[in-house]
Amino acid sequence: MKKTNSDYSLRQAILLSVMAVTVLWVVQSAGVLFSWPLSLLGIIPLDPVRLYGILTAPLVHSGYEHLFNNTLPLLVLGSALLYGYPRTRLWVVLFAWLGSGIGVWLFGREATHLGASGVAHGMFFYLFVVSVLRRDARSVGLMMIAFFMYGTMILTIFPTEPDISYEAHFFGALGGVICALLLWRNDPKPVRKTYSWENEEEQDDPVIQDMWRDPDGEHEHRD
Repeated sequence: MKKTNSDYSLRQAILLSVMAVTVLWVVQSAGVLFSWPLSLLGIIPLDPVRLYGILTAPLVHSGYEHLFNNTLPLLVLGSALLYGYPRTRLWVVLFAWLGSGIGVWLFGREATHLGASGVAHGMFFYLFVVSVLRRDARSVGLMMIAFFMYGTMILTIFPTEPDISYEAHFFGALGGVICALLLWRNDPKPVRKTYSWENEEEQDDPVIQDMWRDPDGEHEHRD
């Protein structure tokens, strides 16, 4: 089968995820180096002046520790998403990104919300829900990896610590779930490998078919 430009190998998926996370590190480092107030790119709920934060908040973090905590989940979940779902991967990121931002702007606590954890939660919940709906080997395998490493994301959509924006987690997850429910049929299922013995049709042996009636191997023909 010929590969299309929309198909990624696992290596390409990992490379693209690394490049995306590298952008976040460059932004954070530039903010520290040049003393830029990166928090100005975050979301302040119900502040019309900070509506732009819906687009910019996932690009900035409160510090290196915050960014470090999001780096590995973004790499693992992003690679799984890019590799397993070539037709819906960008939609998943869009749903998680905008869902997290809009939800926080409408319903978040009075604070400055920033960071890419909402996007990571959206990817995790997409991988989880879409595997339940599709039930093919690749989807289930990717879900098991994601769940083994980040299954606690199911809990972090609820209030845990006052300094953590669980609202971003919750609405990012909701975006991933909605995307899965709408688009789970869009990606082709992997072609199931078949073996030669599965394609062989059973042939009736004409000798055995007749001889089972006549244990001596002789047939009587009567007119």
